[in-house]
Amino acid sequence: MTHKHSHSHWVSSAVYIMDVWLVCSALTLLLPVKAALGSGDDGWSMHVQSEVRAIEGYPVVLPCTFSHPQHSQHSSLQVLWHLGHGQSATILYRCTSLSGTATCDPGPKQDQRFRLEGNPREHDLSLRINSATLQDSGRYYCRVEVLGREHISFEEKLGTKLRVETPPKILSLSVEGTEQSGYRAVCQVQGSPVPDVQWLGPDDLLEGSLIGPLAQGSQSHYHTVSQLRDVEPGQQYTCSASNPLGREQATLYVLPPRPLLSVGGASPPLLLLLSLSLGAKVLLLVGMGMWMVQGGALQGVSCWWK
Repeated sequence: MTHKHSHSHWVSSAVYIMDVWLVCSALTLLLPVKAALGSGDDGWSMHVQSEVRAIEGYPVVLPCTFSHPQHSQHSSLQVLWHLGHGQSATILYRCTSLSGTATCDPGPKQDQRFRLEGNPREHDLSLRINSATLQDSGRYYCRVEVLGREHISFEEKLGTKLRVETPPKILSLSVEGTEQSGYRAVCQVQGSPVPDVQWLGPDDLLEGSLIGPLAQGSQSHYHTVSQLRDVEPGQQYTCSASNPLGREQATLYVLPPRPLLSVGGASPPLLLLLSLSLGAKVLLLVGMGMWMVQGGALQGVSCWWK
């Protein structure tokens, strides 16, 4: 009896081991199938740059290439580039390459600043932006759609961040206030990265203060306004704006007010001289942006240039 029981136990153990081996073998056979199905679903491969930097006024290319096992030269393709993601996204470029054609034709309303630099038939969807502006800064997304019975599409989820940069530009330099309240110089500057603004006197560095952006909205990211208090007639003050791309300066000469004329009751205008220290531009503003003297007080001046 003991021998039969041991034999029976050995047979049961063998059957159990065989069952485990069969289950493991079945799982081993199923794993490659599951992986193959996964690679079939994720067969897209798209390559973009995480960030591209551009200089304002110059063209820039956003690289984007793709591949897919089901794509062929006979497939019709649609290419899209959009700025932003979700409901706030703006489609900037769209073109369609029909089966048997070598071109990707955009619609008649396509903005001509945007065009496809690459060839979709060679898996290149790179976008060219002509005359980049500060407003072009943002995150761009590349999308390709393989048209046919089974509509297949793919989009790189991280996108490409475009950073448009420009040297500093002094938009305006003005003096505000009265003799009673005191005068202050105000310097409005544009640039990307946002410029650092300093004030210089005849002999030393003066302490100014930031007022804030020039305006609300997207433009405010590239503007800054700095003021210098306690401006005195008879002195000169320099607004200096700098960022990694360059520097621009404007010097303000404040002429003291002249005494009122005894005849006619009118005071002559004062002149404001601005010199931009880029080595080439000197502006003498006569008539535009004057200080008028009334009652022995300066009423203010605003000077703008492009």
